[in-house]
Amino acid sequence: MRTLRDKVVVVTGAGSGIGRALAVQAAVAGAVPALSDVDERGLRETADLVLAAAGRRPRTDRLDVRDRVAVRAYAAAVGDGLDRVDVLVNNAGVALHGALEEVGYDDLEWVMDVDFWGVVNGTKEFLPHLAASGDGCLVNVSSLFGLMGVAGQTAYCSAKFAVRGFTESLRQELLLAGTPVQVTCVHPGGVRTGIVRHGRVAASHDKAAVERHFDERLARTTPEQAARAIWAGVLAGRPRVLVGADAKALDATVRLLGSGYQRLVTRVMRPTAPRPLVPPPPPAAR
Repeated sequence: MRTLRDKVVVVTGAGSGIGRALAVQAAVAGAVPALSDVDERGLRETADLVLAAAGRRPRTDRLDVRDRVAVRAYAAAVGDGLDRVDVLVNNAGVALHGALEEVGYDDLEWVMDVDFWGVVNGTKEFLPHLAASGDGCLVNVSSLFGLMGVAGQTAYCSAKFAVRGFTESLRQELLLAGTPVQVTCVHPGGVRTGIVRHGRVAASHDKAAVERHFDERLARTTPEQAARAIWAGVLAGRPRVLVGADAKALDATVRLLGSGYQRLVTRVMRPTAPRPLVPPPPPAAR
């Protein structure tokens, strides 16, 4: 795929952040956007921005990517309504901060259902449409935390590592089958979005402090910069796109040090790392 002009581009999680920036930039490039989110207000705001930037109001639908039946119906409706689907960006995602011992199963399942199963649902239901376009492209958004493990992010890292493995394996299947669908896995570093503000935090943590730490120390890339990097990678046919200097530097660190990167990250994060809720038991008496 060399251009977005006249391509039908589906973006999940388009109500804010990277999804919103991807939608606006695609529309400016001449694409026909089909946008979804659970946040209907944010989705309307994105639609207004697309209209102002490109003179075209996009298709918008409220969609919970966890709902497999709804995703199936959505894929069929978009395919029928816009005649085809050329690009799918599985971007919707949520965040959870806290040590494994203090986050509940419901929270763990929530992250996996949105961040991993949402990608699987979208991919499974839209893949036939992408293949039928003859010039299809699948873009799955993983994370820097799909390349390295981080304390306090067991659920998020699990989901994003799963997205990476799923995407890379699927790319091989499609190459072997000769299916005309390009597959790109995206690994953003810290991007100035509301994912932490809209996410969940374990009870022992000050949510406002977690948000400030992310906003002031980690989120170095704007959504617009992230979207430009993603579209540039897609149009260049890259199987992997690293977004932000932090993602590129830490990816190189992991490659260089192997599992040794964990000792380095532990030293850096020790002052802000989540503390276990339950201390280890004392040694058994002999």
